[in-house]
Amino acid sequence: MLRVEGLSRRFGGVYAVQDLSFDVELGELRGIIGPNGAGKSTLFHVIAGHLRANAGRVLLRGEAIDRVRPDQRAARGLGIVYQGARIFRGLTVLENIMVGAHSTTRHGFFEAALRFPLCRREENQIRARAEALLDQVGLTGLGDRMAESLPLGQQRAMQLATALAANPAVLLLDEPASGLRSAERRQFARLLRGLCSQGMTLLLVEHDVALVTSLSHKITVLDLGRVIAEGAPTEIRADPRVVAAYLGSVEDEPS
Repeated sequence: MLRVEGLSRRFGGVYAVQDLSFDVELGELRGIIGPNGAGKSTLFHVIAGHLRANAGRVLLRGEAIDRVRPDQRAARGLGIVYQGARIFRGLTVLENIMVGAHSTTRHGFFEAALRFPLCRREENQIRARAEALLDQVGLTGLGDRMAESLPLGQQRAMQLATALAANPAVLLLDEPASGLRSAERRQFARLLRGLCSQGMTLLLVEHDVALVTSLSHKITVLDLGRVIAEGAPTEIRADPRVVAAYLGSVEDEPS
């Protein structure tokens, strides 16, 4: 579903990611972890299209997308949940979720302004989709609430529903559990497991190693912009290269 081939991005003479390659299969939840400065955020923004790679390719369902704009990637099936709860203030929860379907609409501003019948029908379909997503992410009955009035955990669930409104084939999540309390993290983890059980492909960039290892089918570990390990969570937890990257090796300790 998602392939990264030889991806590199540098800032000046310093590589944030260098020659990264991995594949994410249909229905897989792939975790991306690494210590601070490992290149996780840079990798996310290159895949999302906010940064241009210096070398390499990104392919979505076999189609190269590394030369297209972020909105075009969304139209091709790449959904994104950003770090922090980005919301449209002044809109209700339901309206926020409906905004997420903009990349799938067939009618433009002119048709919407004149309220063409086909445009109204499309809007009704989007509203029905958004209402179903309210139930899916545990926000039943909160559609008429103002989005900014929700607590952080529910805002994060709303943000997930907004991304799902576009029916993405692959969903990128950038530290979605950041700032959540323990109970909210557990609820969010259940939502992600449910998406995987429905066949969605997820790429989870996260600093919470315990959360990633509890959710992921496979984990890619970055350090200083390179892949240092890849495998199942049990393999990653026992890999001495991963332990050294996070904790430092005995040789690195001061005498």
